[in-house]
Amino acid sequence: VQLVESGGGLVQPGGSLRLSCAASGFTAPEYAIAWVRQAPGKERELLSCMGRRNGKYYYRDFMSGRFTISSESDSAKNMVYLQMSRLQPEDTALYWCAAVDDWGHYCEALRAYEYDDWGQGTQVTVSS
Repeated sequence: VQLVESGGGLVQPGGSLRLSCAASGFTAPEYAIAWVRQAPGKERELLSCMGRRNGKYYYRDFMSGRFTISSESDSAKNMVYLQMSRLQPEDTALYWCAAVDDWGHYCEALRAYEYDDWGQGTQVTVSS
């Protein structure tokens, strides 16, 4: 599985940002993809996840509505997005998308460390 994130950068407090992840190379029809971040001195935090199960896509968000995961798919790859709003300095972190191939359960069963494949990450800095 290959994952390439983009869209990070500097944003002012209260602003919004959309991250993108190009995901490709899945070998199974069912899988899970997540957005994870890590701020300096903190543990990795699971933000949102999605998956494909029984031929349908489903989505889960864990940030009380501030962050929303979505996706677009074609035969070649999936684009997975993280729309972030009302950003604050504490949202400053390195953001990754991560995936587990051949996952037949719902993604909320996975902890961040259980994802097998990771992108290179994209830095988000919230500052005035």
